Amino acid sequence: MEGLPKRYDPHQVEEKLYQEWEEKNYFAPRGQGQPYTIPMPPPNITGELHMGHALNNTLQDILTRWRRMAGDQVLWLPGTDHASIATEARVAANLKQEGKGKEDLGREEFLRRVWQWKEKYGGMITEQLRRLGSSCDWSRERFTMDDGLSEAVKEAFIRLYEKDLIYRGHYIVNWCPYCQTTLSDIEVEHQEKDGKLYHLRYPLADGDGELIIATTRPETMLGDTAVAVHPDDDRYRKYIGREINLPLLQRPIPVIADSYVDPEFGTGALKITPGHDPNDFEVGQRHDLPRVNAMDEKGYMSEEAGPYAGLERYQAREKVLQDLEEQGLLAGVEDYQHAVGHCYRCDQEIEPLVSRQWFVKMKPLARPAIEAVQKGDVCFVPARFDRIYLQWMEDIRDWCISRQLWWGHRIPVWYCQDCAGEIVAREEPGICPQCGTSNLEQDPDVLDTWFSSALWPFSTLGWPQATEDLQKFFPADVLVTARDIIFFWVARMIFSSLEFMEEAPFDDVLIHGLILDAEGKKMSKSMGTGIDPLDIIREHGADALRFALVNGFTLGNDNRFRHEKVEAGRNFTNKLWNASRFFLMNLGDFEPGQGELKPRDLPSRWILSRMQTWAAEIDEHLKSYRFSDYAREIYEYIWNEFCDWYIEMAKPALQEEGNAEDREETLSVLWHVLAGLLKMLHPIMPFVSEEIWKAMPGTEETIMYAPWPRPRTELIDREAEDEMEILQGVIRNIRNLRQELDIPPGRKIKADFFLEQSSQEILEKGAEYLYRLAGVEDYSFYSPGAEKPEHAVSAVIRGVEICLPLAGIMNLEEELNRLAKQKEKLEQELARVEKQLNNKGFLENAPAHLIRREKEKQKEYREDYDLVCQRYQQIRSALNSQA
Repeated sequence: MEGLPKRYDPHQVEEKLYQEWEEKNYFAPRGQGQPYTIPMPPPNITGELHMGHALNNTLQDILTRWRRMAGDQVLWLPGTDHASIATEARVAANLKQEGKGKEDLGREEFLRRVWQWKEKYGGMITEQLRRLGSSCDWSRERFTMDDGLSEAVKEAFIRLYEKDLIYRGHYIVNWCPYCQTTLSDIEVEHQEKDGKLYHLRYPLADGDGELIIATTRPETMLGDTAVAVHPDDDRYRKYIGREINLPLLQRPIPVIADSYVDPEFGTGALKITPGHDPNDFEVGQRHDLPRVNAMDEKGYMSEEAGPYAGLERYQAREKVLQDLEEQGLLAGVEDYQHAVGHCYRCDQEIEPLVSRQWFVKMKPLARPAIEAVQKGDVCFVPARFDRIYLQWMEDIRDWCISRQLWWGHRIPVWYCQDCAGEIVAREEPGICPQCGTSNLEQDPDVLDTWFSSALWPFSTLGWPQATEDLQKFFPADVLVTARDIIFFWVARMIFSSLEFMEEAPFDDVLIHGLILDAEGKKMSKSMGTGIDPLDIIREHGADALRFALVNGFTLGNDNRFRHEKVEAGRNFTNKLWNASRFFLMNLGDFEPGQGELKPRDLPSRWILSRMQTWAAEIDEHLKSYRFSDYAREIYEYIWNEFCDWYIEMAKPALQEEGNAEDREETLSVLWHVLAGLLKMLHPIMPFVSEEIWKAMPGTEETIMYAPWPRPRTELIDREAEDEMEILQGVIRNIRNLRQELDIPPGRKIKADFFLEQSSQEILEKGAEYLYRLAGVEDYSFYSPGAEKPEHAVSAVIRGVEICLPLAGIMNLEEELNRLAKQKEKLEQELARVEKQLNNKGFLENAPAHLIRREKEKQKEYREDYDLVCQRYQQIRSALNSQA
């Protein structure tokens, strides 16, 4: 049996193992267990792996590997999203460098270019997910525009259309002048901006007075078709029904009464611009007002804007304000902070425009989706996201699904150019069924990217065909996703699945937050705060990154990422590697048997008993999605209990000159415990666990399908755990006392124990461990009430009082002098750091991490100083008593 190299090198291990896993098709569902499904949130083909992807896919992979080892038929289904807006923008930018636009190429040639780009760059993100160790079934990988999913999209559109749940109509939409397309409400990001509130004079047409209105967007006044006041506002009752001459354009518009108006905002008189504000659009519909589009789709003023036609929207704002002021119609300006909608892709300010678009009626679809969460058919974790989801679904508006793009699923609607007939069909119609002409044109728009993503849980399994995969793996067990796409994606999957599959798409939805930098700021490459997960993988390995992401992670919350966690993950890997090497180097001719584990020594009984607790607790953590508790406890079990305690206690039994039976028994326990720990570790650190597993005798070909550890009641030994707890507590306290007294590790000491008979028997049996692990070569036992040494340090654990007499341990005068020098040095360091932290210039100008480090130093120096002073007084008191 080959051993392990001296050092663990992730670069030599990870690529080799992943290639083997994929070639042997280990990621595909197998066995006869229960199906367990996780649909991967499909990353955009324009995307590159970032820390959010790394966290999301690590969580999914932990669940996948755990359930696979537990015997389930696991399908973690991967794929990518075509990302209409982002991908089209990327290819259009490349064309711009050639001095061309997409219109120069035409639709067919442009789409050919996009497919070329997709083939070249679209697989980058999935290759990066492989580097992370993602064990999804790549043989089933899907793309939202592959043939099967395109068929599903078309089928979904037609079924909704036939049920009168899809319609085409004029409506005010969110329009991005830069991306040249509509955006759904949730694709608009609202940012707080410092702006201005302008007060404008609107003269009455009959010359008898004026109304003053307030607006943040004076250029939109060119599209005003009314002024509204609240019907119960006594200030304006006399104006209702009269006309105003719209300033600058001299267009007569009515004064109307509508309860939408807030009498407390501004002056209580509101300009109504149905073509450029969604609320005004609703008011306009109630009062049958005309809609004036004063701005075009590129953000320039239209012919309806009269003399301002052709001006860019912000230029028009300045010109309108200038003209109003010259005419004495600008009554005042005040600073005003308000939320401004921005495109989630290009970050440009959006414009509400009236346009003819395709919509999905949401109220009928929302009702069952609300009930599914209320009844518990779908459970959000953490549960507080139920309320957020329900509130949004209850207030939902119709979903605008058409986009003015070329890349995407083209809307399956054709228009007859002779009779204006509208034909919705699964295949391109040859003739118009109404007039028989072949003069047909397909709708030029494509569907919102999220329309296809909404079908992901079942379209990827073959719907609308009744495939074997669809019957077996739908619905999914769990979805892991970020909280920022609950409305974009999660809600839409729920109502789509209920509509087309008549059941919810998944049982649980795990919501995680953002990965922030160490200062708690959002990661951003442009701001220099981004961290590339691939850089960390290259430097420390994928296992270290995965451990760092999950260690201290809390579902639903934003989590800070610190490099110290990566270093902890790397050190953890090395610790396990070295412990495993020690075991393998001591194997000799040992072969693991199938006999009963009945060790006689206390440490072996204890570690086997503890392992049953580990198995139960870790399984429960994973069932409850407590990923951080899982990471923390597997770390504690391996580092502290297995490596620091059991292996150290087992070393004497492994010596060749020792008892052969003891050696065989200890090796059996070591093999059993290490194998179990590797299995429990595998979901979070798959590479190092597999590499060690392959080096162990008597193991299966891969750890990936090794059976998940289950607690064995016959190995639970509470008596051994209780005795070991006392022995460990005594050793730990003696070590702490030695450290406080700065006793060199190699110096043996005497200890006095004051305790009951039962505890004495435990320590007598553990004398060898007291000597090897605590450096106690001489000890005495006394009853609890016996007289204690006059000058000694002491500690108490589980009724055992430990006393280390100072006499004979050290030269008290030399120790006093040493402590005096240490005390003086710490006083100097404290003075220096406190001076620095009292320096106003340092606090205002130094980077945050340097200030934080100085504060940490101050805390460390203060704690060290207090401890040295305490020891100084203790030694001084002992010297005085001797004198």
